[in-house]
Amino acid sequence: MNRLVKVINRFEDALLVIILAAMILLSLFQILSRNILSEGVVWIDPLLRTLVLWVGLTGAVVATRYDNHIRIDIFTRYFPKNWQSVSLRIVYLVTMLICLVIAWHAARFILSEYEYQTIAFSDVPAWLAGLIIPLSFALMGIRYAAMLLGTPPERAPLPADHGTVVVEGHGDDPRDDRHEDQHEDRSGRT
Repeated sequence: MNRLVKVINRFEDALLVIILAAMILLSLFQILSRNILSEGVVWIDPLLRTLVLWVGLTGAVVATRYDNHIRIDIFTRYFPKNWQSVSLRIVYLVTMLICLVIAWHAARFILSEYEYQTIAFSDVPAWLAGLIIPLSFALMGIRYAAMLLGTPPERAPLPADHGTVVVEGHGDDPRDDRHEDQHEDRSGRT
């Protein structure tokens, strides 16, 4: 199971990179084509709009992997420590249910687009352009179900931070707020 999760994670990361690179290259080509040749390619603009949807929802799935979505956690901050776990599980349950309901209705919509053979742009079927909606919400729902059942989210990788000094014996991960890391400021004080 762990191997399958790693494969899915790598696929998500690769998909994000490919979509973002395609968006940049297509946008650059469209700008150059319009400015140099005085005409652009007709299908690039609707494709870019579709890719924005794909990159946004794929990014949402990756954010779910790290449990890194925007949240209003006023209640969990002020609850006693023993209630914080319960409130977090309730949040996971509600989020999972919402994601799965959206995935269900999006799948019904994509099925109707398939049945009616709607075209999004340039002979690309609308069901294919919108397929990311039910897939991403289903995957987010599954991830929140796993978190609800006790599987902890992954830790987001740290960006390369060359200014952080981690003092030996105070924890290996600067994100871990259970340890007090000492950081030197520019004046040399600790």
